Amino acid sequence: MPSHLSADRPAAQPPGQGSVDALISQTRRLKGDVDAVRRDAAGEGSDHPRERWQRALYDLALHQLSDLDEHLAQLRDGPLPTAAPHPPAPAQGSLLSRVGSAEWNLLTDEASWSGELYQILGRDPAAPPLTLDELPSLVVDEDRPKLTAMVTDCLVDARPIDGEFRIARRGGDIRTVHMMGEPVLDTDGSTASMWAVLRDVSELRRSQRVVSETRDSLHHRQDAARSEHRLAVELQEAVLPPWRGSLRLPHRGPKTLDLASRRLPASAHTMIGGDWYDALELTDGETLLSAGDLTGQGVGVTSNMTMLLGAVRGMAMAGAPPGQLMAWLNQLLDATVQPALGSAVCCRYRPATRTLVWAQAGHPAPLLFRDGTGRALNAPDGVLLGATSGAVYGQAEETLRVGDLLLLHTDGLVPGHTGSAAANLLLGLAPRLTGDRTAEDCVRTVVEEFGASEREDNACVLVARVMS
Repeated sequence: MPSHLSADRPAAQPPGQGSVDALISQTRRLKGDVDAVRRDAAGEGSDHPRERWQRALYDLALHQLSDLDEHLAQLRDGPLPTAAPHPPAPAQGSLLSRVGSAEWNLLTDEASWSGELYQILGRDPAAPPLTLDELPSLVVDEDRPKLTAMVTDCLVDARPIDGEFRIARRGGDIRTVHMMGEPVLDTDGSTASMWAVLRDVSELRRSQRVVSETRDSLHHRQDAARSEHRLAVELQEAVLPPWRGSLRLPHRGPKTLDLASRRLPASAHTMIGGDWYDALELTDGETLLSAGDLTGQGVGVTSNMTMLLGAVRGMAMAGAPPGQLMAWLNQLLDATVQPALGSAVCCRYRPATRTLVWAQAGHPAPLLFRDGTGRALNAPDGVLLGATSGAVYGQAEETLRVGDLLLLHTDGLVPGHTGSAAANLLLGLAPRLTGDRTAEDCVRTVVEEFGASEREDNACVLVARVMS
């Protein structure tokens, strides 16, 4: 056993995976060495009590090393998924205390116990050892058939004993005992006696139950998080416009915008956030384009998103320009407990003059791609004028051309990058996003570039190409 740490020596830090792998290799080498010594030990196959005792201790040591190997591998690999079809059973024969031994002579009906066995079974050392017929009196009722079957198989069929049962000691203390034994045959091949070694493994089994319960609790929580994640994804897909490929707005005149979008969900281990996008043809022939995010995560944010999209559409249909719409939306959300607006950008496109009017609230500016290059639109002067109820957000205007590509996105689109860093990476795609490609082609390019990496939050991208 290693010595205790001195007062001025710091405790060792948890080992890394490489250190655990090294321990596993050392354990397996030691296990092989012990097995080799066991095979070479004098008295192999002998029925002399000392040789049997030594052989039993070798077997027990191998069991202990097998347990150590298994637990180190579990430490390295982590808990098993709930969905595994046949998780391995706990290793038998784990040893945490000194071993006791016993022999029962069937010819003389005599029994011999070691001092350790008296301690394990909670018996008075001055009392005579129990015979095989008396031994079940220590065993709890549910486990007596198991012990009887093991002893019968050993005495009648000469099968080795290797199993566990629970005993009830004085005072009601229940302990789990692991028993290993063999029959001793006389010259005519009949069973003359039976010897066994027993060990108290109660603490080990208790620890294994704690590990199992903790693992089950962990997987239950992970399953619940995954279920909530899937539900949030499904609900948000139901709330957001169900666009697949280019969106053809139901306007009466020639097609002015080619639209496509995509929502990229967060990683399965991350709670889904409230990112959203929308496009709507208004009654005056103009088009509303918007994107943003709400604070909060999980299923609850989806109902908030439904309210927000309805409010944005309603105010836009009533003729509110982007700056006024943002101010009213901010005022509306400030008056409610939930949701809280994280950021948003709102655009109104006028096809007659190809004019884009837009406003933002802490959100990435729209990106404009033209003739193989791209840039972020200049932010409106005075993003927020005033700080009281009824304040008006500043607006900016941009005249677009046929073939221009407008890209709106939420801040989580480029994993690991936000703000100008994310915008610069998106602008780097300009040569691939311009030309005669459709809006859906452009969205596919963005997803291929940034959609494979795991993301901490979901993200949205909306692409609009000016067609006429």
